Amino acid sequence: MEIKFAIAMALLLALLATVQAQNSYIPYELGGDNYYTMYGSPDISASVSGTNEFERGDTVTLYLDLTNYGRIIGFKEDQTPQNPKEFALAAAELQKEYSKPTALGITANLVSESPQIEVKSGDQVIESLKSGDKTKSPLKFTLKIGEHAPAGKYPLKLYMSYDYQDNVRVYAAELITSASSPTLSNYRESYIYQKANQTAAIFITVKRQADFRILNSSGVLTVGSKDEEISATYRNIGEEAITDAVARLSIFKPFSSTDDQAFIGTMQPGEEATVIFRLDVDSDATPKDYGINSEIKYTDVNGDTVISESMKIPVTLKAKSASLLLPAAIVLIIVIAAGGYLYRKKQKRAR
Repeated sequence: MEIKFAIAMALLLALLATVQAQNSYIPYELGGDNYYTMYGSPDISASVSGTNEFERGDTVTLYLDLTNYGRIIGFKEDQTPQNPKEFALAAAELQKEYSKPTALGITANLVSESPQIEVKSGDQVIESLKSGDKTKSPLKFTLKIGEHAPAGKYPLKLYMSYDYQDNVRVYAAELITSASSPTLSNYRESYIYQKANQTAAIFITVKRQADFRILNSSGVLTVGSKDEEISATYRNIGEEAITDAVARLSIFKPFSSTDDQAFIGTMQPGEEATVIFRLDVDSDATPKDYGINSEIKYTDVNGDTVISESMKIPVTLKAKSASLLLPAAIVLIIVIAAGGYLYRKKQKRAR
């Protein structure tokens, strides 16, 4: 028996190279013998590659690595080989069974759990990931951070689905021995696959920084007017204080100004500041509602000069009122004329 076992082992080692080339993902036939049942499966973990800290209002790329920690945790023998052909088949099956923890056709979908974070990318697909391997290049997901998203951590979920090999069956008509190497005649492998789903928690951080919102504004101007005022009240709705802050306008026709900047100075989180700008309006301007962009230039807590996101100040432009001078003069002339007529008439009666 020992001699037969030794011969079988020598034969199966020579067969491995031949069998390796005959592996296929989709079986053309389900049948054959099952010598082993393996226990285990893929186990995929996701981690951030690079930074996960971003600024509010930005569109960014989040890079994620996938690592397969799946492994074989045990096995049982379902059928004991009895002859050299069966020993060779059992060895071929055992080699294939060790691929069980490999994840195949992975589809990864990232979903935000906060309305402040929008995932702009669709599904990412990885062909396969063997046990112990990490993706060769990170998955790339595009995120849009809310314009006024508060600083802090935001959760996302990475949903992954994939197939994995659940079992292998092998078949051969006979074992042909020759001077060169033994060959399994009409050798076939059949595979049974299972589907699996996994979810990984991902977190990103929105940085602490100053942020601004216009609470109220006043801007009603007249066509052709000069040096008229508009005002705006800004609030620092962010988490950091600012210094050397200056509010400024982006002027466009039909407006012009020599006073389109207003000094604010220091603003703590939650603090408000009201500023006034003075504008001139072209005489041929079209009366309607306008939106004038404003921004705040300031120094942040790190000493860097920063320019805020643009904020619109609504401005209503009214038509110039018709002059009342001419109608008033006409009325005055009529009154004087009427008075003179009545005076002369009275004088005639007195005579």
